[in-house]
Amino acid sequence: MTVTPELMNATAATYRNGTLYVEDTPLAEIADAVGTPVYVYSSDMLKSQYAKLDSALGSLPHQLHYAVKANSTLAILKTFAELGAGFDIVSGGELSRVLAAGGNPESVVFSGVGKSVEEIDFALKTGIECFNVESNSELIRISERAEILGKVAPVALRINPNVDPKTHPYISTGLKENKFGISQETALALYQRADADQNLRVRGVACHIGSQISDSAPLFDALDQLLALVDQVAMHGIQLTDIDLGGGFGVTYENEAPFDVDAWGATVTERLAHRGLTVSVEPGRFLTANAGVLLSRVEYLKPANGTTTDGVDADEAGKNFAIMDAAMNDLLRPSLYQAWHGVLNVREQSSSQARTWDLVGPICESGDWLAKNRTLSLSEGDLLAILSTGAYGSSLSSNYNTRNRAAEVVVSGDRFRVVRRRESLQDQLSTEIL
Repeated sequence: MTVTPELMNATAATYRNGTLYVEDTPLAEIADAVGTPVYVYSSDMLKSQYAKLDSALGSLPHQLHYAVKANSTLAILKTFAELGAGFDIVSGGELSRVLAAGGNPESVVFSGVGKSVEEIDFALKTGIECFNVESNSELIRISERAEILGKVAPVALRINPNVDPKTHPYISTGLKENKFGISQETALALYQRADADQNLRVRGVACHIGSQISDSAPLFDALDQLLALVDQVAMHGIQLTDIDLGGGFGVTYENEAPFDVDAWGATVTERLAHRGLTVSVEPGRFLTANAGVLLSRVEYLKPANGTTTDGVDADEAGKNFAIMDAAMNDLLRPSLYQAWHGVLNVREQSSSQARTWDLVGPICESGDWLAKNRTLSLSEGDLLAILSTGAYGSSLSSNYNTRNRAAEVVVSGDRFRVVRRRESLQDQLSTEIL
């Protein structure tokens, strides 16, 4: 097998009689009906991950705000809206998606460093829960737009605590070298300015230090700083009602231990039980990553000797390449982050000898790869499942090389439904003018 026991325990995909299933649906059946590449999501796993995090915070007043950027497919958003989730957005487009999926705008927090005038106006008119403000200039702009529109804008300051989350530098957001948030040193002055502004209503404090965090210690370091700031502004007569702890809870992609959400929740509850603050968290990857797989077929095998897989060792005579019908435009994480995703044959047995393969796509880039150095038994036409692709798979996809984006499917028990049809070339060309 090319995946660890830890991942097999975490992922939505399981083998039954040599065939890979999601819930009670064989993946081969989906590929035959819908084609490949196709994203497949487990409805049960989306709901169980949500329930696990919700339960971890127990009776503490709290709201889960799903981070839309992780997977913005409408059916995913609708699933979480029906569970009572709020939403964490970073663009006006994401707000439009939340509304289209039936989300409650009064449970939407708007993060991000570059909110435009149009986006702020849209959010104010919609009546969102809160803006997580990331700079003094943004605070001024929100106030100006609120005055023009005759609104009072609810705001929290997003603090950059300069805490190292010990994760990939591209997904670290809580260090001074990162573009996100307001420094602890300038926060009090901004709170005082906001509190004196009749166009603003100060609600709380927010923080998000990064993604794919496995050790809760940095999260608690950040929490300590937020609580110290809550106390500091209280001494100046400003009572905060909300504390947004962000997200970033790590998931198992290979052999990582699962984030101990219950232990984290117990500590958060202990520290906040008597504070009178409503707690917000912004999970994305934690809810969706392992609920999704990407199905792809082998188009061609290009072994190291150029003709056959027999008798050639990849380590001695170059690489064995399996050219897939999925590519970096479908799943960017490996190229962008050098991320590892488990890969499984959808049908466990193969007539071919197991060899070491690099799984690559058809895009005209040497960086177009999905997995490297994987021991698999492959034949041309084989169907493979790329695991843990429910987060930052579809949402990072593109039309590079004028490729159509993949279809998406949600599985519920022994049934599945297409929730995003495969894009067509006409879809791509429809916005262009000669």
